[in-house]
Amino acid sequence: MTKNKVMGVVAAAALAGSALAQTVPDDQVPQTGGLDIPQNLQIFGKVDPNVRKATAIVNGAVITGTDVDHRVQLIAVANNAKLTPEETERLKIQVLRQLIDETLQIQEARTAEITVTPDEITKSLAGVARNFNKPQAQLAGFLRENGSSDRSLRRQIEGELAWTRYLRRRVEPFVNVGDEEVNAILERVKAAQGTEEFALKEIYIGEGVDKQASFANARTIMAEVQKGQQPFEYYARQFGESTVRATNGDLGWIRAAQLPEAMASAVQQMQIGQVAGPVEIPGGFSILYLTDKRRLGAADPRDSRLSLKQMTVRFPAGTSQAQASARAAAFGKAIESVRGCGSVEKIAATVNAEVVDNDTVRVRDLPPQLQDIMLKLQVGQTTPAFGSVTEGVRALVLCGIDAPTAGAMPRADQVQGQLEQQRVNLRAQQKLRDLRRDAVIEYR
Repeated sequence: MTKNKVMGVVAAAALAGSALAQTVPDDQVPQTGGLDIPQNLQIFGKVDPNVRKATAIVNGAVITGTDVDHRVQLIAVANNAKLTPEETERLKIQVLRQLIDETLQIQEARTAEITVTPDEITKSLAGVARNFNKPQAQLAGFLRENGSSDRSLRRQIEGELAWTRYLRRRVEPFVNVGDEEVNAILERVKAAQGTEEFALKEIYIGEGVDKQASFANARTIMAEVQKGQQPFEYYARQFGESTVRATNGDLGWIRAAQLPEAMASAVQQMQIGQVAGPVEIPGGFSILYLTDKRRLGAADPRDSRLSLKQMTVRFPAGTSQAQASARAAAFGKAIESVRGCGSVEKIAATVNAEVVDNDTVRVRDLPPQLQDIMLKLQVGQTTPAFGSVTEGVRALVLCGIDAPTAGAMPRADQVQGQLEQQRVNLRAQQKLRDLRRDAVIEYR
């Protein structure tokens, strides 16, 4: 198990642009779904669930304040996050909810005679240690130095493995997708050729037993996402409540017609790199991140494969902004004299630049700021200089471009797999809601 799988640490592009208007307006709390709640209510007594002690007993299993603190610090160190006191307190509330769900999942798996052995957890820890660039023997000490513990990490691994195995044994075998369904979808896809598809990531927040509280929780998470201090995947991994949480909220490529109406409406207004939400959908709320879009079955210029040379001038440690700007200006002047890829090495030598070749880069794999630039270049031309004080300055020289062919239509097995996963996700959410409703939870 990689660090990505355990903690959801991924290198994601910064969230570009501001978030779209929320589907549910700020001043409108969703209706209470049949509950008899007076409009002009009065609160009797002083109640603030946000200041209770972070300790709970879940069906007899104790979650201590130390458990919560260690998990918060585990999240912080895994994401290189510097949390403010306010962020720490908000995260504690979320982490307690996660630990309750995790406990319920482990308990339900044990009821189904599903266990995760210490050896299996240790094997997973080996992968985590490699991604921390630490020998496994030093991992426990490293976590203690950062205010966490290997016990918290082991618990998280146990919860993920136990729930995955439970779904595989008790849910997946009973999810059936017939050939007729698959063929019908393939026919619809064929008929829809040329329509837009969206690459989406989602943070799903279930409404639970208190819809208003869930909505408020979703709005708080949305506000954190908008700050852009952590990538969207971080929040999807830590706060998402659907099974796609394990893949950092990735829903894959999907058409608007496959989404609930409110989600489809929001997605069709979004630009690549934007976030939107909370969007009210059946059973909860969704926060969306649009990472890409394309036309189904159509050739996309961004799938072109590029042959590139990259020129890089690195700055020594301690370089000031003024010094970096001067060197960048000299580098920019030098690349103006590039006349095709055959001249790159000679010109690079004049400014002490490194040169790296790459013949397999897709346009869509480049940062958004460079994609449009590359599509406008002719062979032999260069991008403007780009970079930073810490990482140096670079330029890309286009040596060749292979245009894409028409996009491939999905195969039957891909459609079947997507349908099966959607149904497993739905049943998993329903099962977790049932476990929450039936749980005996005592807060201390």
